[in-house]
Amino acid sequence: MSGTTTLATSTSGPAASAAALTFGIADYLVFSLMLCASTAIGVYFGFFSKAKNTTEEYLRGGKKMQTLPIAVSLVASQLSGIAIMSVPAEIYTFGFNYFLVVIAMVVVVPILVYIIVPVFYENNVSNCYEYLEIRFSKLTRQLVTATFVMNSCLMLPVYMFIPSLAFSQVTGMNIHLINAMVSSVCVFYTMLGGIKAVVWTDVVQGGIMLISVIMVGVLGTMQAGGFSSVLENASNGGRFNFDFRLDPRIRVTVWNALIGGIFMWTGHIGLNQSCVQRIVSLPSYAHAKKSLVIAGIGFMIIMGMMNFTGIIMFARYYGCDPMLAGLVSKPDKMMPFFIQDIMGNLPGMPGLFISCVFSAALSTLSATLNSLAGVVYFDYIKPFIRHTEARANATMKLIIIGMGVYCIVGGYMVQNFSSIIQTVMSITGINTGAVVGVFLLGMLYPRANSKVAGSSILFSMLVMLWIIINAQMHFKSGLIKYDVLPNSLDQCEVSDLQMISDAIRNNSITEATSTSKPPLVTGAFGSTREFSIFDISFYWYKGLGILLTILWAIPMSYIWKPDKQLTQNPKLFTPFVRKFLKLNHVYELEELPLNGSQLKAGPELKIDLSETKKENTATS
Repeated sequence: MSGTTTLATSTSGPAASAAALTFGIADYLVFSLMLCASTAIGVYFGFFSKAKNTTEEYLRGGKKMQTLPIAVSLVASQLSGIAIMSVPAEIYTFGFNYFLVVIAMVVVVPILVYIIVPVFYENNVSNCYEYLEIRFSKLTRQLVTATFVMNSCLMLPVYMFIPSLAFSQVTGMNIHLINAMVSSVCVFYTMLGGIKAVVWTDVVQGGIMLISVIMVGVLGTMQAGGFSSVLENASNGGRFNFDFRLDPRIRVTVWNALIGGIFMWTGHIGLNQSCVQRIVSLPSYAHAKKSLVIAGIGFMIIMGMMNFTGIIMFARYYGCDPMLAGLVSKPDKMMPFFIQDIMGNLPGMPGLFISCVFSAALSTLSATLNSLAGVVYFDYIKPFIRHTEARANATMKLIIIGMGVYCIVGGYMVQNFSSIIQTVMSITGINTGAVVGVFLLGMLYPRANSKVAGSSILFSMLVMLWIIINAQMHFKSGLIKYDVLPNSLDQCEVSDLQMISDAIRNNSITEATSTSKPPLVTGAFGSTREFSIFDISFYWYKGLGILLTILWAIPMSYIWKPDKQLTQNPKLFTPFVRKFLKLNHVYELEELPLNGSQLKAGPELKIDLSETKKENTATS
């Protein structure tokens, strides 16, 4: 390809069209009702609910939470404003391959139900990182909790900035003022009500999200000319082309979306304290199993609809792209523009969608704040103070307030990010693979000990940090440049999109053709450069992090051999691994020669390992 085409625009267009993007009284009313409902739930559980003022009640709801609300809460907190805003934009610009990230949930739910969650319940942990201390050592736990705190600090401003961006797009209000107002509401109800307020606001916000997503899908399909027209335009525009190539530098393929999705959701739902805290707040493993299945189905339905919203959005603007017309500056701003286009004339509908985006963000933010407060207190503050229940709750509330202030300030940095999905997956790619890897080592690999676990985490994170920093330098220098799938402006005259047609005329858009030789660059759909590990797609980061953890751990487990005098509690391993443990004695748990705090205090019965071995022999 010897020539490239660019579009030159004047700077007057966006301003000229800004008046069309308005927020009416009904919209403000709908949005205010959502915030008031969330605040009222926090006030109720903070002041009027008859519950003990204990950390158990504040963090786990007294372990009496209900199955369906927890399932809805898990779905709501995983969606976040990123899913509502950026996933449709991802489909619009790079095609439907991202849908495999959603399909990955079919594999993730059995992994959680049969491998991970049983271990947490059988060891009665309230904090998933507590398991690492029992299985390995306190240092291992501290390493992983440090990565959780780091990730939370990096991601919390992103969670709140996305909906503020949408609100600013449709109202013209200052984005940082919106960020401050809504973050304050979230901090207020999370601080007052604890986990119960978090879960029940998630239920309300999840209902808002479901209604909004359905409305957007129905109205968008009608505006795009019907379901058959949506499929035809998306197919003609190349949005349904699945990429099966194995080149790891391609931005998103069937393989990196599916594999990356499996590891991402396993880490985010099953091995992240903000979700594990809610899972273990259920009365029993049977309740948790049912809740996870419901959550998996609900997640795939809503996320599938968000993926298809991107297809509908492309079909609506096929041949008449608002970004090329200068009306929208980047893909992450496409969704608010689309909503105003298809719903702007319906009173309250833009307000419902903005409420949906904020609901998604608030559910993620509140869950993260609540769990972060617990982790910081119990891991970094409690060892150095005289612990009382009242003092613990007061300290955790102060931590939540401090992180809320940090979210507001962090918005000034997030506004400079070009692609939110890419930013999120790059940040979490540093440590998610190491965290998932060390948990899997603990549950599946008996030879792994504390030295192996700790060194594996450090090795994986340092290598991933090195790769990601160099990748960002490649982006900055232009060696990696992700150009989007093509669209055009040649259908604007026949489309019912007067705003875009007016913008084209006002902006004096002209085509400028360059005949210069294409540079050596790694793009979204291929590369003209020699292979470099720094050019691999960010969708591979989590899988690569796990692979590095395992590649280090297995040989190191033969160098740092496990102490033969130590007998591991079989409950520390996932159920199907226990039958392979070479133990043939009957132990009282207090007789097990354990290292440090390898068993939690609590009522335990003796483990008859010889009988277990006989049963396994009989079944085989």
